[in-house]
Amino acid sequence: MRYPPVTQPMVAVAHGSRDPRAAATVEELLDAVRARRPDVPVLTSYLDHAPPAPDRVLDGLAATGAGGAVVLPLLLTAAYHSKSDIPGVLAPIRRRHPLFDVRTAATLGPHPLLMAALERRLAEAGVETGDPGTAVVLVSAGSSDPSANATIGRLAREWRGRGWYGAVPAFASAARPDPASAVRALYEAGAPRVAVASYFMAPGHFADKVRAETLAAGATAVSAALGAAPELADLVLLRYTEALAPAAAAAV
Repeated sequence: MRYPPVTQPMVAVAHGSRDPRAAATVEELLDAVRARRPDVPVLTSYLDHAPPAPDRVLDGLAATGAGGAVVLPLLLTAAYHSKSDIPGVLAPIRRRHPLFDVRTAATLGPHPLLMAALERRLAEAGVETGDPGTAVVLVSAGSSDPSANATIGRLAREWRGRGWYGAVPAFASAARPDPASAVRALYEAGAPRVAVASYFMAPGHFADKVRAETLAAGATAVSAALGAAPELADLVLLRYTEALAPAAAAAV
């Protein structure tokens, strides 16, 4: 990947969880990002449940004289957190530090690299990509934002063209169908086997719940959370590069 001549600190913003596995997974992912771009300072922040908060990190950067930062949401779909929470955090930062250049990167998904990471995790769970004897349930956390849920539905429809017996969306909360119901429906429709693809950034309550309930419903495999898959590290840097593209063009 060709990187722009302009670099700024990256402030990664994760959802946050009370489960310590989540923060450990975020740091593992960001360590992979740091290894790819040692010239870019990469700082971690969380919207909830864990410190530090994004505004504290950004205030600290501005206080040290940094010219700006790229705020990078570690979120798999554009929903309430990216549309409301993060802008709500950044508005007072911009008021307090009007000369501090804050750029917001796009959410990680949707992107083909995420689908590649999902297939990697399924392969690790023993599921061959595009197996015509296997149907796949693509499970996300679910959202009160219908457009976010529609994105998962679209990804599942696109996945059907990869050779699977079938592919359907499901949601751990806030929307239907729930993952266990989706597994049972695929079996009722004649699927020989059903695997579950976990569209989660990190392990935690939802991932554990989905694994237990879908295995009880007859799923033959449940993939692990995406975590520090190399495709995700590449995608984080792609979103960072995209956010800096206007500055890079101006510097040429």
